[in-house]
Amino acid sequence: MDLVLEAADRHLLTPYVYPAGWPEGEPCRQLLSLFVITNLGALALYLLFGTLSYYFIFDHELKKHPQFLENQVSREIAYALRSLPWISVPTVALFFAEVRGYSKLYDNIEDSPYGWSGVFLSMLSFLFFTDMGIYWIHRGLHHKLFYKRFHKPHHLWKIATPFASHAFHPVDGFMQSLPYHIYPFLFPLHKVTYLGLYIFVNVWTISIHDGDYRVPRLLRHVINGSAHHTDHHLYFDYNYGQYFTLWDKIGGSYKSPTSFEGKGPHDYLRKLREKDAAASDGVGASGKDPGASNGIGACKTD
Repeated sequence: MDLVLEAADRHLLTPYVYPAGWPEGEPCRQLLSLFVITNLGALALYLLFGTLSYYFIFDHELKKHPQFLENQVSREIAYALRSLPWISVPTVALFFAEVRGYSKLYDNIEDSPYGWSGVFLSMLSFLFFTDMGIYWIHRGLHHKLFYKRFHKPHHLWKIATPFASHAFHPVDGFMQSLPYHIYPFLFPLHKVTYLGLYIFVNVWTISIHDGDYRVPRLLRHVINGSAHHTDHHLYFDYNYGQYFTLWDKIGGSYKSPTSFEGKGPHDYLRKLREKDAAASDGVGASGKDPGASNGIGACKTD
């Protein structure tokens, strides 16, 4: 984060915002700057990629699902905008520690003992480390001691949109982001790579709430995509992972997505349409709930 802070100081904060006598390296100034930068950055990532995903990827037919709430999109956005500043408070403390030199972030490829191969390996290890950490933190947040107070607000959105991605209770949001921030204090990581990964994880979080269940067939049971995470929202205690299904399989919480089996939210809506069409054609509805065969009726409400 010091790269972003240095750029902000050079091009904006020092020449136009702060008094000339306030040194760039002064801790209070750095904390204030980091707080502003972190909030503006999080807001920009959330609204930019959330909006793009909502208008160009998200299937708006899902808004006709009976579990899609009234005014849900505006409620998701409002909840996220209230939470992000609070999430940023402990996040800024960790960014401040990075800026003050307590992490293992490095500037130059030459500083890595393994060169470019070390950079690529660190990207992979970052993904697997954070996936493991988020799995266990996420699963822990489903414990009865924590769920109702901290994690239940995120499960209000059964049929989520991309804007649900950051609609967390502040404690929930920070705890699930903690592995991202812990990693560079434990393992060497290139600073630019870290910034790229930080953007990636935010975009990925949006993507698993976008209702686009397409995954290459060979990776369907490897990548934890939107189909897997949708079932997590619907059925509560499955598919806690972030990127991969590995830890769900190890932890016994993996569930093959209903969307891959013809029983997902889109299938539910299709059966509703077929039932309505049959009724309007005079064929008559059977009276059977079209969701009974796809498990929607069994969806947990907590």
